[in-house]
Amino acid sequence: MPKVIFFTNLASELAQQVIAPAPQAWEVSVLPHNLPVSEKADRASDADFLILFPGSLEEAVLRSAPGLKLVQLVSAGFDRMPLALLKELEIPLANNGGTNSIDVAEHTFALILSVYRRLTEMDQNVRNDGWNAIDSGMTTFTVHGKTVGIVGLGHIGREVAKRMVPFQAQVLYFDPFPAPAEVERSLQVERVSLDDLLARSDIVTLHVPLNDQTRQLIGQAELKRMKSSAILVNTCRGPVVDEVALIEALCSGEIGAAGLDVLKDEPTDPDNPILQLENVIFSPHIAGVTYDTWQRRGRFIFDNLQRVWVGQEPLARVGS
Repeated sequence: MPKVIFFTNLASELAQQVIAPAPQAWEVSVLPHNLPVSEKADRASDADFLILFPGSLEEAVLRSAPGLKLVQLVSAGFDRMPLALLKELEIPLANNGGTNSIDVAEHTFALILSVYRRLTEMDQNVRNDGWNAIDSGMTTFTVHGKTVGIVGLGHIGREVAKRMVPFQAQVLYFDPFPAPAEVERSLQVERVSLDDLLARSDIVTLHVPLNDQTRQLIGQAELKRMKSSAILVNTCRGPVVDEVALIEALCSGEIGAAGLDVLKDEPTDPDNPILQLENVIFSPHIAGVTYDTWQRRGRFIFDNLQRVWVGQEPLARVGS
């Protein structure tokens, strides 16, 4: 029977939710992600599968496990994995197949609405200022009727688009790989160039993986193309945005505001000037993490491992 090692920093209760769908006869061990490398390598040496959260692993551990049939990530992002080494060792890598897309999409809306309705300020207003309206609605807005630009129409981008329909927003998307026509019709989205999306959108929300093509995809030139009233929402990876250029754009009024779940460095320097900006709302790279997500991820993971165990190709394979 297969031997599965799950290296993780999750709380025990959450880790147990991830492994709950494992077939009863399988040997599944949950081990701390921060074990010494030598101990990790020893424990993984005869493993058939590795599950990782967070999605990183040392070279020595991979080289110690010649029988690995799949490295399975619990997360969507794979930018911290040694793709070249995995290719050399002929070990396939899979991410979570979009099982956190609902969570990220909902968090995207939380950031949009928090920025548009100035919720953190409103909370402080009630607590400290005796229920006095900030400006009687001069600087709060509705999503209804706005143009929303989705950069990346993968699993998460599509979930965001679905949720825009009841808000009656016009939805544009940019993706180098066009969605099938029936998907565009069902989501009521229009594919445009990135330049066109940035120029037309009131809300720009980013949902792309971090790679050589997307690193600093949104830089000074792209921010200048946006409306001065537009907001930028980033729930994918910090380096997709040129952070220095974003700070300048927010300070100068080139764009109106931002909702950021991710930053270039995490945690960021406490002296980072972006933390002083009042037209930004932050969360600590938590968009894809809810209590409800782990069961969905676990079901996908063990379905995927069982596919590979019987000789099928893994779903959600990344790299080559």
